[in-house]
Amino acid sequence: MSTMNLLYEKIEGQLTVCKLLIVLGLIGIVGCDAEKEDQSNSEALEEWQLVWADDFEGDSLQTLDTSKWVYDIGRGDNGWGNGELQYYTDRIRNAHMDGSGHLLIRAYREGYEGAEYTSARVKTKDKMEQRYGKFEARIKAPTGMGIWPAYWLLGSNIDKVGWPQCGEIDVMEVIGEAPNEIHGSLHGPGHSAGEAITETFTLDSGHFDDKFHVFSVEWNADSIVFFVDQTPYQTVKREGIKGEWVYNTPFFMLMNLAIGGTYVGYPEPDEVFPKELVIDYVRVYTRNQKQSEK
Repeated sequence: MSTMNLLYEKIEGQLTVCKLLIVLGLIGIVGCDAEKEDQSNSEALEEWQLVWADDFEGDSLQTLDTSKWVYDIGRGDNGWGNGELQYYTDRIRNAHMDGSGHLLIRAYREGYEGAEYTSARVKTKDKMEQRYGKFEARIKAPTGMGIWPAYWLLGSNIDKVGWPQCGEIDVMEVIGEAPNEIHGSLHGPGHSAGEAITETFTLDSGHFDDKFHVFSVEWNADSIVFFVDQTPYQTVKREGIKGEWVYNTPFFMLMNLAIGGTYVGYPEPDEVFPKELVIDYVRVYTRNQKQSEK
């Protein structure tokens, strides 16, 4: 073999080694990136610890688990303080499982105990009350004029200090005549009722009665962040509010389907009933200690 051919083979061999090193380097970079991504995803999953849940895995027409929920009954004072039209009951007709992993809260136009409508409101008062964490529900919400579904939290000291001193966190409220919007709000001393801290989330397309959406808040000592489908749309910080920050005590959850009231208006005579609030699950988390220490 000529000296020139030996030189060519030597050069080609060196080039092959270089290419191999480059490829191995790229694999290392990609591998590192994948490892970092896996670590990031793992950390995100580890950030929260599930401490309470209801997936409504009951038979069709089964009632609520009374170890987790209680019912509000009646019309409250002045339509629960808002001029609402419904009478809340604990009847299976107004709240039951559907046999497919959902809770159905149904509102009917019917005369009952002096009211024009019936519905249900359920809560975890004296069953599950928690300070801070992540509160989340997957819901398909009904719409229509005068229809008012909500998922919300109240301070468990309400019987002692009253409202709004107890505080209220409205995770999700739909004003039925605006079917593509939900509202997240805080009510407390100096920022309640018409002066509540409120933000609106609007769907890019479709309505909230088309399919399920996940509504949640992440709450700590100094801030509350509101989410729709993991997208944050409102952050309220302690130092930025008007009035008193009263969000440092345990709260309990409520879910209800109200009809009418000063906030949402009243149904038209041709509004079709029943209306149905469908809840897939409700979950409560605490932030893991390792994450809170970071």
